Amino acid sequence: MPLVLIARGLDPVLRLWQRCTGTGGMITFFLLPNMAIFGVFVIIPLVLNIIYSMTGGVDILLKDRSFIGLGQYGRLLECQDYLVSTTCREDQFWTAVRNTGTFVLFQVSLMVCVSMITALILNRKIAGRGFFRAVFFFPVLLSPVVVGLIWRWILQRQGLMNLIVTQLGFDPVVWLNDRFFAFSAAIGVSTWAHMGFYTLILLAGLQAIPKDLYEAAEMDATPASRVFWRITLPLLGPNLAVVLVLALIRGVQIFDEAYVLTGGGPGTSTLFITQYIYEVGFASFLRNPGLAAAASILMGLVLVVLTLIQLGLSRRAEKGNAR
Repeated sequence: MPLVLIARGLDPVLRLWQRCTGTGGMITFFLLPNMAIFGVFVIIPLVLNIIYSMTGGVDILLKDRSFIGLGQYGRLLECQDYLVSTTCREDQFWTAVRNTGTFVLFQVSLMVCVSMITALILNRKIAGRGFFRAVFFFPVLLSPVVVGLIWRWILQRQGLMNLIVTQLGFDPVVWLNDRFFAFSAAIGVSTWAHMGFYTLILLAGLQAIPKDLYEAAEMDATPASRVFWRITLPLLGPNLAVVLVLALIRGVQIFDEAYVLTGGGPGTSTLFITQYIYEVGFASFLRNPGLAAAASILMGLVLVVLTLIQLGLSRRAEKGNAR
């Protein structure tokens, strides 16, 4: 009843507004609240971040900071050899870049392969298919912090994994104190937590493929491998491109699970760009908000490039489907 009264009270005002401004004015009226929220929580922080990246000092308030232009960017990019992080002025930044690049390479490859296999299996007529779809999607609903805590408990010295290892007759392993195992755990946990989302995208693409193509291939006695490479994979291309780019963007932004799981250790073996930005800007005793802001701008540019790639691939796929 209150909503009806409010709508009736606004009706004369909106009619007058439409009469004065036309259809374009009504579009502006309904978009204005969303644009205001977007401006307050996205545009203004982005502008402030750019301004902070051109200032120096440890003070948080902008009025207490000195303008240094592109000095923070020069500090981040100052290197004798970009492949050797110890030759860089900000060696931790380049260590985080290297770790993030390695993580993205392996995690995205594993994510796409596992999601594809899972989607192919769940697309078949198997008993309890709906149940298994829900099971694979369930980790997506969990908080990343909860995911990190669960797997940290499993992989700790007295955790479930070592219980299994000792039952098999082996000595317990301190999984998260080993550089290789800690990095592998970050890849595996992130894949486990997010694969359900990408599986769902690929499953939707598989269900959109016309069944008569598979029936024709079956009548011609076409091998299953040839059906996959010649029918399934080409028609699943648009969905696969979306999955690939979204997984790349999420991989670059990795923070929650890895930070809770390993805290960036042992040493700096699981230090990623987002954690570097957080520690430099907020957690470090000698914090440098300007340096953290500059690093976040550089990471943002990478994400913009990946987003543009996604849009380009989507448009190309739409044109291909239209033909």
